[in-house]
Amino acid sequence: MNINEHEPGNFRNKLSKRIILTPSPAAKSAFFYIQETGIVKTDEAATTHRANLDSFLFVAVISGSGELDFSDESYSVTAGDCFFIDCRLPHFYKSSSQDPWELMWIHFNGATSQQYYDYFLTQSKNVFRPTSFDRTVSALNEIISINENKDPDAEVLTSSLIVDLLTLAITSNTAVEKYDSALKQKLAAVNNYIDDHFSEDLSLEMLASEFYISKFYLTREYKKIYGKTIFQHIITARINYGKQLLRFTDKSVEEISHLCGFNDQSYFARQFKKAENLTCFAYRKKWRD
Repeated sequence: MNINEHEPGNFRNKLSKRIILTPSPAAKSAFFYIQETGIVKTDEAATTHRANLDSFLFVAVISGSGELDFSDESYSVTAGDCFFIDCRLPHFYKSSSQDPWELMWIHFNGATSQQYYDYFLTQSKNVFRPTSFDRTVSALNEIISINENKDPDAEVLTSSLIVDLLTLAITSNTAVEKYDSALKQKLAAVNNYIDDHFSEDLSLEMLASEFYISKFYLTREYKKIYGKTIFQHIITARINYGKQLLRFTDKSVEEISHLCGFNDQSYFARQFKKAENLTCFAYRKKWRD
């Protein structure tokens, strides 16, 4: 697919800049790395239409407004909004002719970009409004400054700042905003109950009955808020307690498995190995020696 980008003639005004970078082999193999970053202030409409670009794009709208077409959806975007997209997919965005926008952006890739992006989509839409837009802009400004000044540690610092941006994006839609407070409080109570009773014989049916909620609704909404299933939370809580007992007691693995809530020692051992990629005995030896 052809790539078409139309920018206003005054792109290179004093409020605009673009930095194009090539990552070092070390950055490409280990870090998040910048492909392009910058800021643009337009005085007229500007449009971008692309596809098949191996890059992830993070944009913050500083002022003005525009629109984004991506993944069969159209979004109106205004000051204070951000968007985060996979540029391998067809996308189109343009500034309003009546209210041209000012944008800060980064094109980036590397490290676990795809995994972050996939997880982001489980928490938010491509256009979102971060709870701390100032922190988002500050991180983008710092990325631009570090790379403009050719800081000797630019690649490491940039990678860290990209993680900050992605964290802000993923946590932008908090549970308070996404769900009514009554449901949020009930699911928090379920979560706390699991933390306090993980060693007991817990089941989805019991939790649904205890908190007067459909087990299907509980399963769906719990995963939306906490990003994991109830079963995964129970297993994780039991494994965490098992680690404490392995490190700070001389109890046998069989005793520990029962204290953690596992009725079957071999099942505990399998779950522990799956979580830690170590056997119980290897974990105890490594963390005690």
